[in-house]
Amino acid sequence: MKAKVEKFNIPKEVSHVTQTLKKTGFGAFLVGGCVRDLFMGRKPKDWDITTDATPNEIIPLFIKTFYENEFGTVGVVNKDTKDETLKIIEITPYRVESSYSDYRRPDSVKFSKNILDDLKRRDFTINAIAYDPENSEIIDPFKGITDLSKGIIKTVGNPNERFSEDGLRILRAIRLHVELDFPLHPDTEKSILKNGYILKEVSRERIRDEFLKIIMSNNPMNGFLIMKKLGLLKNIIPELEQSVGVEQSRAHVFDVWNHTLKAVQHAANKDYSMYVRLGALFHDIAKPISRRWDEKQKIWTFYGHEVVGSHVTKKILENLKFSRETIDKVTKLVRWHMFFSDTEKITLSAVRRLIANVGTQNVQDLINIRECDRIGMGRPKENPYRLRKYRAMIDEVMRDPVSVGMLKIDGKKIMDILKISSGPKVGYILNALLEEVLDNPKLNSEEYLNKRTIELSKMSDSELKILAEKGKIRQKKEEDNKIREIRGKYFVQ
Repeated sequence: MKAKVEKFNIPKEVSHVTQTLKKTGFGAFLVGGCVRDLFMGRKPKDWDITTDATPNEIIPLFIKTFYENEFGTVGVVNKDTKDETLKIIEITPYRVESSYSDYRRPDSVKFSKNILDDLKRRDFTINAIAYDPENSEIIDPFKGITDLSKGIIKTVGNPNERFSEDGLRILRAIRLHVELDFPLHPDTEKSILKNGYILKEVSRERIRDEFLKIIMSNNPMNGFLIMKKLGLLKNIIPELEQSVGVEQSRAHVFDVWNHTLKAVQHAANKDYSMYVRLGALFHDIAKPISRRWDEKQKIWTFYGHEVVGSHVTKKILENLKFSRETIDKVTKLVRWHMFFSDTEKITLSAVRRLIANVGTQNVQDLINIRECDRIGMGRPKENPYRLRKYRAMIDEVMRDPVSVGMLKIDGKKIMDILKISSGPKVGYILNALLEEVLDNPKLNSEEYLNKRTIELSKMSDSELKILAEKGKIRQKKEEDNKIREIRGKYFVQ
């Protein structure tokens, strides 16, 4: 049962936990995803340890722990590390689980003294390998290392039993498929096809978490393709499945389904944020219900699909228990993704209205979604002139303008210092100060500007007007330089 393997480099925070358990006379094995990752040469995202000690025996052995669950898992806290994956090391006793009457959690859990009891309750063979870091020994009763070498995802024992125990394992299999690029074992795949309905019994929060891992992977397109193949979408996001085979017209090469998947995959290829990936997934979600045939033009139209789509997206995200912040942001991205106009019609005022609608914090994500949308159409250029023009104008609108507003003094302050009412002199002084600050930004301090205001006030209005005109000329020159720099960045006029 036991076998020697190469010795892996285990972080001291993890070794401290296993060594402490062993010195006290208990067994201690690394188990689950961290062992799988070690064999694959990947950095583990977390570290799980299993032992024959009970929670009451584990807790006194470590300085800081927490124990807040019904499954016996104790978290050992490491304060002195900057590595997020090592801040909490989880220790769980070997355990035996009873039947799963709700397809979500065992009806009862009993602690065991036998590591085999613990391994046989796990989901997939590649996650059912125990590793003893002190002796470099493994316990691999279900040939998980063989399946790792083959690159295959296979359940521990009977797949129907494993999926009936916890329906989320169905979605976890898809997630491992896209993360590891391993195919599903034929028996595992058949069982998912048969038992997909169990996902309806799984909490929306747990489904959301696995769904996010799929969409945040490097291969979300493959994840959605296999979910469709195995009939899972109808139990997660049925609205997506409605887009299959929905033909489009004009510039679109693909149907709505394939267009959407290619848009999402491009977002992954560019390592865009969760918001962009969700926006890309849902941007055309309402096209199937918005599609109309235009007899005159002989084309399919989708008028208003972005408006309807924002409502559909909100409903989907609420059902999956996403945060209010995520729902608000993604629905805005879907609502305003059809913002384009001809390049000669793009105006700064139109760009300002777009930013007002979607929010300054969302506008770059919106542009990125449009880029994904374009690639999803089958077009070769992700960043054509029109999109570059928008990017440049957004930068231009959102930049800090060269103006007297930059100064650490304002008209009211000048009037207070000089004890005067408003008048041309205030404007002259502001523009004269701006000219000096543009020449030497270090002068933009309250102390200097207050002092310089008093000095300038002693000049005649005609002298001040000359200085103010110089400031305005300098301001325009700096503005032109900034705009030229922005447009040059995007190669537009």
